Amino acid sequence: MRNIYGLHPTVIFLGLASLFNDLASEIIYPLLPLFLTNYLGASVSFLGLVEGIAETTSSILKLYSGYISDKIGKRRFLTAAGYIISNIVRPLMGSVTSPLSVLILRFTDRVGKGIRTSPRDAIIASVTDTHNRGKAFGFHRSMDNLGALLGSFVGFVLLSLFGLDIRTIFILVLIPGVLTIVSVLLGIRSAAREVGGNNKELTLTLKPFDKNFRRYLLVVAIFTLGNSSDAFLLLKAKECGFSDKYIPLLWMILSIVRTLFSVPAGMISDKINRKKVIIFGWVVYAASYIGFAYSEKIWHIWVLFCIYGFYYALTEGVEKAFVADLVREELRGTAYGMYNFIVGILALPSSLLCGLLWQHHGPVYALGLGALLSLFSSVLLVSVKNAKDKS
Repeated sequence: MRNIYGLHPTVIFLGLASLFNDLASEIIYPLLPLFLTNYLGASVSFLGLVEGIAETTSSILKLYSGYISDKIGKRRFLTAAGYIISNIVRPLMGSVTSPLSVLILRFTDRVGKGIRTSPRDAIIASVTDTHNRGKAFGFHRSMDNLGALLGSFVGFVLLSLFGLDIRTIFILVLIPGVLTIVSVLLGIRSAAREVGGNNKELTLTLKPFDKNFRRYLLVVAIFTLGNSSDAFLLLKAKECGFSDKYIPLLWMILSIVRTLFSVPAGMISDKINRKKVIIFGWVVYAASYIGFAYSEKIWHIWVLFCIYGFYYALTEGVEKAFVADLVREELRGTAYGMYNFIVGILALPSSLLCGLLWQHHGPVYALGLGALLSLFSSVLLVSVKNAKDKS
């Protein structure tokens, strides 16, 4: 099949799959903290536990699914299976009656994400080259963020204008879920060939990777330790006076910024040093977290969520493109597994730490730690060599 605007059809279809999947997910996600704390009586610490366990589960499975996709060549199957699991279980959130039930369903949803993410990223990398890889990953993140934008808007309309209760809204995510499954099946079909499967001796260790890639993983780990769940930022918005019905609209504004600037950021990284783009994004993250820590008024939150959106646009796709630049094709599934594992496995301690600091010392300490670790990571990233610098 012919490329469309310089993008392989596989990238297009997988982008659509992410759009519909995030539309479903982001209808639920901004409302979940309120559902847990206000409707089911859960504590802020339990919210951190839910998000931490969910993302940790996802990260572990991302590691193994990426490894398996390299070892036996099942990238397409694993990608499809992961999307199907998430979109079957997600509408069940509308029937839960206890915080524990939310934890179980959120856990299962993240199982699907864990299965699909690394093989899907490896597929995208395999159908692109280094000169448009940033654009491809930027497009994928842009579609993902567009889905988040639409999901937030739909959530706002259903909650505010149509007056539907949260449980009914959760059940309705079945509709975009079906569209997700159709899109991903078209995407893996257009990939033309199954990649991987020629690494029978491959083991799940860091030995196949050079010191440069290992250093990159270490720096990402330090940054992630201070990158707690965005649910805490929504709670900060609530503290500053946001009513429940405007929370989805706030999330939508964040998604607009992420959608508009992800592709340009990826294209810039194709032309200049990807590392510089990532460092700038992490500095923006630190600045926004400092702002959130000291925010007191509603207009502060609006401005800060726009700034925070730039952090996502500058880093989400570019970090993944950088992974592909640093490793060989036959190791990319495992490399993405390692990368996604690091990002996810530290979600539990980072979210728990943020929740505990917030609960006992307030948001200044909780969010200030994230800003400090981001700046420290930005300095360390300078030591990681770009692909073109490697001998």
